[in-house]
Amino acid sequence: MRIAVLGAGALGCAIGGTLAQAGNEVVLINRNPAQVEAIERHGLLMRTPTGEQTVRASAVTQAQGLAPVELVIVLVKSFHTREAMSAATDLVGPGTVVLSLQNGLGHEDLLAEIVGREQVLAGKTYVGGVMLAPGRISASTTGKETLIGELDGQISPRARRIADTFTRAGLATTVSDNIMGTIWDKLLINVATGAVSAITRLGYGPLYRIPELEATAVAAVQEAMDVARASGVRLGYSDPRAAWLKAAAGLPDDFKTSMLQSLEKGSITEIDFINGAVVRWGRRCGVPTPVNATLVACIKGIEAALAH
Repeated sequence: MRIAVLGAGALGCAIGGTLAQAGNEVVLINRNPAQVEAIERHGLLMRTPTGEQTVRASAVTQAQGLAPVELVIVLVKSFHTREAMSAATDLVGPGTVVLSLQNGLGHEDLLAEIVGREQVLAGKTYVGGVMLAPGRISASTTGKETLIGELDGQISPRARRIADTFTRAGLATTVSDNIMGTIWDKLLINVATGAVSAITRLGYGPLYRIPELEATAVAAVQEAMDVARASGVRLGYSDPRAAWLKAAAGLPDDFKTSMLQSLEKGSITEIDFINGAVVRWGRRCGVPTPVNATLVACIKGIEAALAH
């Protein structure tokens, strides 16, 4: 399969490199010249629990001028989605599928505005990747599930074909008839801890020892569940506290959420696609979301302070 990975950072390279190693024709797109040069010159070095492999894959800093592919996997940061996809339309032909594997909610709508809703699939992956140096990553793929699906819940031949391609490469992938429910279930986890951790600058150990923070987090999750149900989404959770507990399961006390890590690096966060998405969907269906709105406001304030 001819595949482009739009946003070939650590996770994009873990997925793209695994697909390339299985014989697919993969192009890795990353705007960092050092990353692209290292991959083009030396190949992509992937460290896995079974050892290190060097994978040959094409790498470029921009998609303009490239021929259309069969599959575009979108893994850019949420706030770069519109800009990145708008600059990558050369990759999209009449039969191209555009698959978002990003965290959060709302990417599908942005992608649909650019390429058409009929060409968009949604997904969620638990594959992991860590950037070691330009062109060098640590990849965690074994036993890590990926789920993909049509936005309308249909089990389509194209979704099956993509899942088969992923699975043959070693990326265990399932086609879901409720992919939006799957995305919302993961969103609940992010809603539970991302903003409260980032605002307080606390890792999971101290975060989970403060009852007032737990109460705030559970209230935010409850709002998100109310919004999802009012929107006709089938959730896997019935108790908001279960999402709060699941978020920390198996993680060390010093674990930091990606939102907190972003602020510590002086970067903006993906708040608009996590708690912000709950607020937007709440407005659409008439469900109040004051807790999530407050968390969004606090993060926006911190981002503004960092910018100055």
